[in-house]
Amino acid sequence: MSAPLDSSDEVLSGEAVAIDVQPIGFLLRALGAFIDMLLGFAVLIAWIFLRLWLLSIGILDESTDRIASVLATVFAFLVLPVTVEVVTRGRSLGKLAVGGRIVRIDGGAIGFRHAFIRGILGVLEIYMTFGGLAVLVGAFTPRSQRLGDLVAGAYSQRVRTPRLVPLQPVLPPVLAGWAQVADVVRMPDRLARRISQFLQTAPNMVPAARVRVAQNLLAEATPFVSPVPAAPAELVLVGITVLRRERERRALENANARTEKLTGRRVAL
Repeated sequence: MSAPLDSSDEVLSGEAVAIDVQPIGFLLRALGAFIDMLLGFAVLIAWIFLRLWLLSIGILDESTDRIASVLATVFAFLVLPVTVEVVTRGRSLGKLAVGGRIVRIDGGAIGFRHAFIRGILGVLEIYMTFGGLAVLVGAFTPRSQRLGDLVAGAYSQRVRTPRLVPLQPVLPPVLAGWAQVADVVRMPDRLARRISQFLQTAPNMVPAARVRVAQNLLAEATPFVSPVPAAPAELVLVGITVLRRERERRALENANARTEKLTGRRVAL
């Protein structure tokens, strides 16, 4: 399994908001590469049948057969993958299947240089070692990058952004002034889920337990909030949740705009 991402791996927007578009996971990345590899072998097999036919009718002889076979191999394993990535700006049959796109480290579209470097090293990583080298390298890189990605400065990014959950609950009016100056940094996902689950189930809880759980959750969330408003714990948790969701909404809109620029197709939020 690939190493987890740290903050240095995040792509930031101009407002210093982390774009919520994640790299494709290791298993999906491997599946996409396998599909692309099958395509290359399918082209080569098609050439073998065509070659036999051309030999049978006398178009190819021994010398031209060698040259044509070399050219067909180069086309199937290098020219075709590079051309597809350049024309589709980072997508291929395998990437389409798993919902990914090859992009630069900064999130921009790759060019011919990136695709060519990936293609050249892909011959070694994918075809000559049947994917073994790519799997070995990808398993130990944060973004499941193979050697070609590391050299080219690229990685496979997820472009199927999730739909946003409606913005609930609503910011309490008493926290309106606090929300203008509050800094709610990214908190652990597990804590954020626990807060969300508490707010959904709080109306059905016993009042004393509800207050106690809210206070405990706020104590855990306090290091990620500045300043902490002087309000009941549950209201503060509501405010934190609303601000975090608003930040995620803006991040997804930025990611959506970037995906639309790359593909010409808007992703529904």
